[in-house]
Amino acid sequence: MGKGRPRAVEKGVPGHSSAVSSSGALNIPQAPVFYPTEEEFKDPLEFIYKIRPEAEPYGICRIVPPKSWKPPFALDLESFTFPTKTQAIHQLQARVAACDPKTFELEYNRFLEYHSGKRQKKRVVFEGEELDLCKLFNAVKRYGGYDKVVKEKKWAEVFRFVRSVGKISECSKHVLCQLYREHLYDYEVYHSQSNHDKSVKRYKKGICGNGKSIQGSVVSSSKKRRRNSGGERTKVGTLEKQDDLDQICEQCRSGLHGEVMLLCDRCNKGWHIYCLSPPLKKVPPGNWYCLECVNSDKDSFGFVPGKHFSLDAFRRLADRAKRKWFGSACVSRLQIEKRFWEIVEGSVGEVEVLYGSDLDTSIYGSGFPRVNDPRPTSVEVEVWNEYCASPWNLNNLPKLQGSVLRAVHHNIAGVMVPWLYIGMLFSSFCWHFEDHCFYSMNYLHWGEPKCWYSVPGSEAHSFEQVMKNCLPDLFDAQPDLLFQLVTMLNPSVLQENGVPVYSVLQEPGNFVITFPRSYHGGFNFGLNCAEAVNFAPADWLPHGGFGAELYRSYHKAAVLSHEELLYVVAKGDCGSKVSPFLKKELLRVFSKEKTWRERLWRDGIICTSPMTPRRHPEYVGTEEDPSCIICQQYLFLSAVVCSCRPSAFVCLEHWEHLCECSPSKHRLLYRHTLAELNDLVLMLDKCNLEESPQNRTIRKHLPSSNESNSVMKKIRGGHATHVQLAEQWVLNSHKILQAPFSSAAYVNALKDAEQFLWGGSEMDQVRNMAKNLIEARKWAEEVINCLSKVETCLHHCKNDIGKVSLGFVENLLNYDPLPCNEPGYFKLKAYAEDARILVGEIESALSISSHVSIAHLGKLYSRASELPVYVEESTKLAGEISSAKVWSESVRQCITEKRSAAVDIDVLYKLKSEMLELRVELPETELLLDLLRNMESWQIRCSEILKGPISLKELEVLLQELNHFSICVPELKLLRQYHNDAVTWISHFHDFIVNARGREDQKCVVQELTCILEAGKLLRVQVDELPFVEEELKKACCREKALQACATKMPLDFIEEVIAEAVMLQIDNENIFVDVSRVLAAASSWEERSKHILGSKAQMSEFEDAIRISGTIFAILPSLNDIEHALSMAKSWISNSQPFLLSSLSAGQASSSSLKVDALKDLVAQSKFLKVDLQEPAMLLNLLNDCEAWQNDACTLLECTTALYSTQNIDIGVVNDLTVKIEKLLTGIKSATTAGLSLGFDFYEIPKLQNTSCILQWCLKAFSFCSGAPLLEDVERLMKDSENLCATFASSCLGSVLIKGARWLWEALSVFPHSSTQRRCKLSDVEEVLEETQRIEVPFPIVAARLVNAIEKHKSWQEQVHAFFNSKFGEQSWSVLVQLKELGESNAFSCPELDLVASEINKVENWFLRCKNIIGPLVYGVNPLLNALIKIKHTLDGSLYIYGNSKNCEEKAFCACCCSDVKEESIACVTCKDCYHPSCLISTDSNTSAAKEAICPFCLFMESGTVPRNGDIPLISKGKRPELNMLIELSNAAKDLHLRIDEKDMIQQLVEKALACKACLSEIVDSALAHSDKDLRSITEKLLIALKAVSMAGIYDKHGSCNLELAIERNKWKIRVKKLLENSQKPLIQQIHRLWKEGLAISIPSEDQFMKKLVEVKSIGMIWADRAKKVAMDSGALGLDKVFKLITEGENLPVYFEKELKLLRARSALHCICRKPYDQRAMIACNRCDEWYHFDCVNLHPPPPKTYLCPACEPCSEEAMPLSAVTKYEERLNGFNDGGPRTPPPRLAILRKRNPKKVRSNLQRKILVASDLSDILRCSSEIDYLWWRNRKPLRRTARKRARLDSLSSFLHI
Repeated sequence: MGKGRPRAVEKGVPGHSSAVSSSGALNIPQAPVFYPTEEEFKDPLEFIYKIRPEAEPYGICRIVPPKSWKPPFALDLESFTFPTKTQAIHQLQARVAACDPKTFELEYNRFLEYHSGKRQKKRVVFEGEELDLCKLFNAVKRYGGYDKVVKEKKWAEVFRFVRSVGKISECSKHVLCQLYREHLYDYEVYHSQSNHDKSVKRYKKGICGNGKSIQGSVVSSSKKRRRNSGGERTKVGTLEKQDDLDQICEQCRSGLHGEVMLLCDRCNKGWHIYCLSPPLKKVPPGNWYCLECVNSDKDSFGFVPGKHFSLDAFRRLADRAKRKWFGSACVSRLQIEKRFWEIVEGSVGEVEVLYGSDLDTSIYGSGFPRVNDPRPTSVEVEVWNEYCASPWNLNNLPKLQGSVLRAVHHNIAGVMVPWLYIGMLFSSFCWHFEDHCFYSMNYLHWGEPKCWYSVPGSEAHSFEQVMKNCLPDLFDAQPDLLFQLVTMLNPSVLQENGVPVYSVLQEPGNFVITFPRSYHGGFNFGLNCAEAVNFAPADWLPHGGFGAELYRSYHKAAVLSHEELLYVVAKGDCGSKVSPFLKKELLRVFSKEKTWRERLWRDGIICTSPMTPRRHPEYVGTEEDPSCIICQQYLFLSAVVCSCRPSAFVCLEHWEHLCECSPSKHRLLYRHTLAELNDLVLMLDKCNLEESPQNRTIRKHLPSSNESNSVMKKIRGGHATHVQLAEQWVLNSHKILQAPFSSAAYVNALKDAEQFLWGGSEMDQVRNMAKNLIEARKWAEEVINCLSKVETCLHHCKNDIGKVSLGFVENLLNYDPLPCNEPGYFKLKAYAEDARILVGEIESALSISSHVSIAHLGKLYSRASELPVYVEESTKLAGEISSAKVWSESVRQCITEKRSAAVDIDVLYKLKSEMLELRVELPETELLLDLLRNMESWQIRCSEILKGPISLKELEVLLQELNHFSICVPELKLLRQYHNDAVTWISHFHDFIVNARGREDQKCVVQELTCILEAGKLLRVQVDELPFVEEELKKACCREKALQACATKMPLDFIEEVIAEAVMLQIDNENIFVDVSRVLAAASSWEERSKHILGSKAQMSEFEDAIRISGTIFAILPSLNDIEHALSMAKSWISNSQPFLLSSLSAGQASSSSLKVDALKDLVAQSKFLKVDLQEPAMLLNLLNDCEAWQNDACTLLECTTALYSTQNIDIGVVNDLTVKIEKLLTGIKSATTAGLSLGFDFYEIPKLQNTSCILQWCLKAFSFCSGAPLLEDVERLMKDSENLCATFASSCLGSVLIKGARWLWEALSVFPHSSTQRRCKLSDVEEVLEETQRIEVPFPIVAARLVNAIEKHKSWQEQVHAFFNSKFGEQSWSVLVQLKELGESNAFSCPELDLVASEINKVENWFLRCKNIIGPLVYGVNPLLNALIKIKHTLDGSLYIYGNSKNCEEKAFCACCCSDVKEESIACVTCKDCYHPSCLISTDSNTSAAKEAICPFCLFMESGTVPRNGDIPLISKGKRPELNMLIELSNAAKDLHLRIDEKDMIQQLVEKALACKACLSEIVDSALAHSDKDLRSITEKLLIALKAVSMAGIYDKHGSCNLELAIERNKWKIRVKKLLENSQKPLIQQIHRLWKEGLAISIPSEDQFMKKLVEVKSIGMIWADRAKKVAMDSGALGLDKVFKLITEGENLPVYFEKELKLLRARSALHCICRKPYDQRAMIACNRCDEWYHFDCVNLHPPPPKTYLCPACEPCSEEAMPLSAVTKYEERLNGFNDGGPRTPPPRLAILRKRNPKKVRSNLQRKILVASDLSDILRCSSEIDYLWWRNRKPLRRTARKRARLDSLSSFLHI
């Protein structure tokens, strides 16, 4: 198992074991198909709910919509492009696991070191290249192991794994088998045992400070130590770098909980066992590797991205691929399926295809219509809108009424938003079930079918087990393989293992539904386009809960939060169908949440907080919840967080894995209380008014509020329930409310309430009280703050900023009753009363009835400013004063004469209205009123002028009078504007008319004059120039028309009209009008000539001259179109007549063109209407007469043929006459057809003649069968040709007779047994066919005679069969039965006798086949099966002889290894004294090749447990031997055989002898397992006999062999225990512990004396070891005398503790010049001699020097040592008495100087720092003594020491 990291793809290995074989013809049952009616099809969810009971047991179904449902395909096929993925189909099953060779090599070498003490050095070469042992091991593992591969001969399949290319020869398979046996067989046995046998597992070791791996050693309490990649121990660095070496989990990024941290034995990365996917319950034994080290990137497998394709390019690629596999012929479903699974199983070769899968329709577009998509022009609007809103449109399905996914807000690709799939041949979707166990719906838009396979959800567990058993290496490499959608397995394999599988073939326009938890997969038959989406009706909810728990168990991130979905659906409008499922699922979630919250409370997590509420709680997914760092699930309902990791959240189940802080520091976050969740469940009950048994059951299971009373935990002074503590808290809170307000008391109370707020309805009083406390605290704090602000403003504030408003104060004072007892309330009330009095005065002054002076208002405002409470009325007062001042200033500005512009009238009226609103008396009021009266008088006069017509002169006089008026009156302003417009218009007209007449652009002149005229009419002032403007406009329009006639050809009528208008306006003498008159005269002359030509048939040249002359006249001529049409019609007729004219000239020759007779007739008719004189019409009339004559001849031939069809009463003579007539008619038809074709016309009679010729030829062929015996193939071709004959002939007398006769002929030839139809008919059917000859009107005498002969042969064969089966038992011969079978296959019709013979033969052949399969490799030679059985009988005789129970075997010497006679060259085993061949023994003398003393393999196995592989002795294992139970089944099956067979009797003898051997073995094993004596020799001898006998026997008894193996293992274990305990050398505790573990693994009874002795020795040793560890870490607390005593006890133990003794000896070492053991004082190591010294003993101060040399290595002068230091040293030396061995005094005369060592670098020097620094000591007189003492042998062995805080930490490292 590895760490659970999510993987985009799985990395892979080839096909599986014997179970994964080619299925041949798949026999998969079909899933149901439903055909909904129009009414049923209206609601998809209702229809699916209706069919679910019938369809869900299949896991899948197909729905065929009504014929009226034909949605248009919405995508543009021309512009649509999409990405693809490359699928290696040959590796979907047949691929090797992605094994990392380095990891395999590391584990393999560890195995070699453990067993043989050496690593693999040389490369293993196979076929000239290095053999990948990792791939070879996994390949053999896939096929069930070495023994199974050998038995089933699977080395060819293994070869394909190892060498993907190359030829497989028998030699290659044999070499590969030998290499595996030599290098990997032992490793396979070890690997298998390490996974299943606890006795050989090695538990993961910690690494202690001195670098030795031992069990039970003292390791760091928070981490496991690591090894580097080479297996060497890492060194510990300084304290500053210690954090960098801390191991963190690669999943949750935490370094805590080191005791369950699992380290990879290769890369040293760590994972908590609970963070893996799936998680582990305990640290696994043996070596462990993470997925990154197990899997190889080189061999990784997945669907890699491919190219982008347009649909047309992908279509060409798909068509090319299908032609490559199947050509252009039609191919069946069976052929495609068979070839696909052959590719998947790796037997075809490498095959890669492309698949446009998982295309997000929101990006690439949907195949269904959508409202916002562009509508194709070929689709009508009504049809588009209909299918846009259709509930079967997959874009609408997830959010239909009744689907719980309606509540999901965001669009999840593939779930809420459909995915599009563009497939080609063999593109696959592998085994999987949907996310969250959703339903899925797939619609095939167009293309080839899609093949589906499904396993029902009820069989999902069985499916997963079969997958794991069939693909063990893939699941070992990736436990979550089924989540990756990259693996297939043949459905027939699943069927063979008892898993039901069903199939569906999805056609275009069909829907496929998959049900929750149903595994499904499949592939495409060719190019197609499908679309799929998930949906979730009400009955999905329980499955959704299972899916959520599955994600949690595998630590996979979910698509959405299941709890949030339940909550939102329950809060919404759920229907009656949803309610039962929703209630049940909510109850489950509620119970789980309640249980975990109560458990957290019991464990000490009392700090809680509600989560931030949702902004949009009515939808799922509007806000993303945090996810658990362990299981990756969304935390909607609750979470746990700690202050040490504020960004990390865990679910309630994993709260213990968050950190190592105490539970009191953890905080529970919850979104809803249990009461709210409980109310939600009850609310669903109320919504569903019907009281069903299910509702009553759910209500019974709802936890009541009183159940929380049982939640109890320990508190001070006893135990208390959750409710009791809550009630006590409520009482305390009442006291707090009554006491004077204290913020700290409220904070503490609310903090204590957190542990109750999440609870159920029993905590409502706590929540209410907490709410009261919060409100009371808020009120009291606001009162205090308000009073503080009021008092501050009273003394310091001079404006309203910072004041408290009176309204806010009154809100605080209006609480009734008061929330709590706050003394400041009464002070605040007094200030509010003063403010109310002032407010009353201000309101009185500002009332409507009062008119006060502005000075009085100013006084009131001053008082309000001095008040400490802000009143809103003061703002009104200030506004009133400000408004009065602004109004007075505005009036003064209007009256003054110095203003810059006229005063607007609206300004005066506004000032007047403001004056009325002011409540203040002001002097400017009268001035404003006078100004308004003057303005109104002038306004009345201007209004009267505007009412009537305005004269220009009167208007100018009025404006002169008002020239100096200063008020802007609207009427006056309007008069001035009218005057200005009139003057401007008159000026503009006079300026324009000066040059208008001579201009050439008269069109512009007309436009401008028109505009001037329109403008003049709109003037309000009367002007005199308007009539003159109108006359000028008419002349300009006439000139414009004349210019137009000169510039463009115009009709004659238009030109005549222009000349007449010019004459009327008296302007016809102008030049332009003279030119127009000339054009008019020429046009009139041409018109007269044209009418003459059209009236009489003229030549074509006259028409052409008239058209030429018309080009010189610049006018539109009315008759010109008639002239041109007549000429064009003549030319067109001549052009159409050319093919017919050419045909008439080439008469008598066959023409390739096909002319129509009707077209010729039309041309002749059209020639009568031509207005041009031509000669061709007469020629066409002659040709038409010839065609009509030929048609008359053809009709005559067809009438003769029709008469022939009515012929009746056909016999042999009539057949001959008809044959002559038909041949004559065929000759006439042939000549007529040739003549008709030569005319070159498409006569409708020609096809009739050709069809008649085909019918007559068919009749000739049918008549030819009457005089012979045709082949069945010829008759079938005749029948096939008859399908193409016309219905007229088939319904005629001759046609019906001949067709009926041909049909009988086909039936007669089909019933013969040897016919190619592969179908046998019954005798009755044959007789019916023979009787049919009397009813057919066409005679077939030869075929009828053959039928009679066949019936006689069949009856004769039946008589022979009856005679055989009626004979006696002994007379039935196998050869006769085979001969009967062969005769029946050639002569017999379908009958019971044929089945009886086939059944008997199949029964015998199947029994023989079973025999050969069971006997296996022993079958060889002339009579292979019988020889093999005789050989097995010989081995059983030998086995019984060894047991001593043989009754039929003579005494003789034979080899127990090879079961053959022993002759003179035999050698006796030195242990058991039995005789063996020299090649079967192992020499005890390695120096001689032919040693006289040797040991047999059985004795060697009993002593060491190993067997040499050169002899290939199976010993206890099965090997190639048949199993006993299979032989017994074979013997029982032989009793049903009615033939006498020698092999049957031999097998019965084998079973009897094998049972006798089994009885002997059981007796020995039972006595061995019950043996309890210390003397093991007798039982060992018996087990050796049994081992020899079992090895000798040629039949394998699995139960007996397992019992024997257990007995031998127990016996060997007892022998090892005895040797270990009785050995002169003390055993290690590890050896004791390992033997104890092995004894437990093989179930040694606890009362066994060897087990008792082992446990006793282990217990004594572990007690001493625990004491030694404590003493080694006590920092010198225990005296040295007791330490030495403890060492002596350890040396006298029966067990040897190497490490503990070393630690104790190190603990007793003495240091420094004071010669004391290590204590807590600061010490430093010398860089030369590595001895340790206390700082105070060598006169050092911190910080320590970079390089330090002790006085012994660098002696100092005597003068440098102060006297006080010498005194202290002597006192310390005299007082030192540690009870240890004393060191003799130094000899001062002889000073031995040590060679100086290299000074170590600063990074290597190790310094020990402590907190207490003593006095400094330096003593020059004792330098030589110190130098000598430092050379003592008791110095510690450690070279350098880490910088640590205490000795305890030092010992832990």
